[in-house]
Amino acid sequence: MDNLRFIRQTMERATAFTAVPGWGGVGMGGLALLAAAVAETRLTPAEWLVTWLATAVAALTLGGWTMAAKARRAGTTVFSYSGRRFVLSYVPPLLVGALLTGALARAGLYQALPGTWLLLYGTGLATGGAFSVRVVPLMGLCFMVVGAIALFGPPAWGNAFMAAGFGGLHIVFGLIIARRYGG
Repeated sequence: MDNLRFIRQTMERATAFTAVPGWGGVGMGGLALLAAAVAETRLTPAEWLVTWLATAVAALTLGGWTMAAKARRAGTTVFSYSGRRFVLSYVPPLLVGALLTGALARAGLYQALPGTWLLLYGTGLATGGAFSVRVVPLMGLCFMVVGAIALFGPPAWGNAFMAAGFGGLHIVFGLIIARRYGG
């Protein structure tokens, strides 16, 4: 029995986390495009921020739910060994983003938020993706490129960078993941 347990644990540690949701990513991208359209009409930076924060909560909820559903269909959980490695690498950059959001907003540096968010989200995908299918770290690197451009680009283009990153990249990579990795 000890040998079987060892073999099972070894196999589990060698597997990639495949429950990254392609269709969930497409849905998250759609929410981001909607948020970009709504945020464009907001009169104050605070209203813009609230629009994007509400969308982030909705998108993360959708992503988590579709990830759990995909894992269930595969006969595993998000908190399998490979899933825990993914989550423990993905979440810290998002928590840093939350802390920096508060600090940047308090300082009135709203124009730095799009680049910061895109860079840190991309970092989470790149680090978490090390334990997932190959396309996930590539997606993270693409988010980081868009984030770097947004960070140093014209502040007036921040919302467009958010739409391109959180909307466009989620949709493109979501479709790739759905097609190649089973939804």
